[in-house]
Amino acid sequence: MNLIESISKKTLLADGAMGTMLHARGIGFDKCFDELNLTNPVAVAEIHREYIEAGAQLIITNTFSANRFKLSKHGLQDDMAEINRAGVELARRVVSASYKDVLIAGDVGPLGVRIAPYGRVKLGEAREAFAEQVRALAEAGADLIVIETMSDLYEIQEAIKAAKESCKLPVVASVTYTRDGRTLLGDAPAKVARGLAEAGADVIGVNCSGGPSQLLRILKQMRQAVPHGKFWVKPNAGWPEQVGGRIMYPADAEYFGDYALSFRAAGANIVGGCCGTTPQHIAAMKKALESAPVQASEVLETLEVSDEDSAEPAEQPTQLAQKLSDGKFLICVEMNPPRGLSTHKLLEGASLLYDSGADIINVADSPMARMRMSAWAVCDVVQRQIGVETTLHFPTRGRNLLRVQGDLLAAHAIGLRNVFVVMGDPTSIGDYPEATDNYDLVPSGLIKLIKQGFNMGMDHSGTSIGQPTTFFVGAALNLCPQEMDTEVKNLHRKIKAGADFFLTQPIYRADDGPKLIKAYEAKYGKLNKPILAGILPLVSAKHANFLHNEVPGIFIPEEARKQIESAGDTERGAMVGVELAVELIEGIKGWASGIYIMPQFHRYDMISEIIVAVKE
Repeated sequence: MNLIESISKKTLLADGAMGTMLHARGIGFDKCFDELNLTNPVAVAEIHREYIEAGAQLIITNTFSANRFKLSKHGLQDDMAEINRAGVELARRVVSASYKDVLIAGDVGPLGVRIAPYGRVKLGEAREAFAEQVRALAEAGADLIVIETMSDLYEIQEAIKAAKESCKLPVVASVTYTRDGRTLLGDAPAKVARGLAEAGADVIGVNCSGGPSQLLRILKQMRQAVPHGKFWVKPNAGWPEQVGGRIMYPADAEYFGDYALSFRAAGANIVGGCCGTTPQHIAAMKKALESAPVQASEVLETLEVSDEDSAEPAEQPTQLAQKLSDGKFLICVEMNPPRGLSTHKLLEGASLLYDSGADIINVADSPMARMRMSAWAVCDVVQRQIGVETTLHFPTRGRNLLRVQGDLLAAHAIGLRNVFVVMGDPTSIGDYPEATDNYDLVPSGLIKLIKQGFNMGMDHSGTSIGQPTTFFVGAALNLCPQEMDTEVKNLHRKIKAGADFFLTQPIYRADDGPKLIKAYEAKYGKLNKPILAGILPLVSAKHANFLHNEVPGIFIPEEARKQIESAGDTERGAMVGVELAVELIEGIKGWASGIYIMPQFHRYDMISEIIVAVKE
């Protein structure tokens, strides 16, 4: 039986839950269900047989978690191929014994690890992990590949690509949703459906999630977004509840029978059940579908689906955003929070810089991992008392998902709109080397969370936060990388995540920018994001030699070092530092949208001189 031909003629009935049935047989959730293909094949075979007898025309192999990452938690990663092959062969024997024409779907679930841009596993690594599982399933004789219960659009797109590259079988790609009708990462059904279709899925699916009522609504939205697509629906038996230590699902078999007809009327090509469903649910669906043949009057009910999930939110531009948009050469200056309670010196410095012509004050967060006043408080004080707009440095290091999102809401609540996302300095180099510095998100992941989550009115889980935020987000860029290809890839990843502008590490050569921009545009096309070049004025020969010899990523040309050395470690050295900085700034105006000045040793007087000279 050919899948695509079959579902073009009628709605196909798939099976129900495997995990629910195995658990009902006394197998704990702490066990590796996939290993049962080898250690307890009788139990798995009995479940396949019961679903076929109930009327299932498609059964799914017991391989949902049989990928290298999830199997490694049980020490079974080396058995990956064997477990997947056994899953297909076991299902094939049951089908042969039933003398029925039943399709076998090789089951592929999430990897169980965070992938880029939200985690450390690279997309290529994820694709290879999916590919090796798909190859094992296809070589064992699966009729199709089902990629299911996915919540990350990046992950499922990699899985689809892996399947398409590894075999010639039809591919079903199915996503799960939260109670609010969005994925865990905040993507709406219409966006998901388009993304799956563009990635090459033969059948677009929704499974797990809530009960049939929710999935019917989601199906309609997906179908409207991709009118000519083919669709798969396998709902849970309602939202699970814990009763007496057991997980219970409220939706009974008769209820599923009624919804089988609704799914078919809404355009589902394949229907079945997910968590909590049993052979009784499938039998009820079969009875309903057979007792009510498709009527000509069955038409797809449509919902009004907007494209708001893929559109940028309407933002009130910050002064930083507006000035960059207007093509103004921007001057930003970094300031460090005080180590104690007093803000007098900081405010005096900020006032001097603002009066000299600085457009934005950037406030660092615990630079060099040293204990300082919260950058949130400093930004608030500077904006209220000086009247100059600020940019908040927002490191991912040391923050879990709860704190990241709470801090974002707090920043927005006190009027901060510009954020500069960085990894942050490791605590090992700072005042408290024993302090924890774990993190849940890499910078590109945090950028995506802000731009595609908070600025769309959704948190990381897809739950509404009410009014969308209006953050303008910056990211770090190294114009003097040791590995140009790696930096170019990181730059592109941050742009895809939604970065609005870039601040660079300090440079001392005007041609550093064009070199990286040329390398980027050769690979990805026009770079249309503003770059603010890092300027760190030299104070003395000792300062210059330290930066050149001991700070990674900084190269000071020999001529500049000779000039500062000839001045000696006197005030004349600082004057030369100002002259070199002004000369460098004039040289970068052809490609940079502005500068990002980093004062050394609280020499705000030097920065004032540079700003005034550049403004003239």
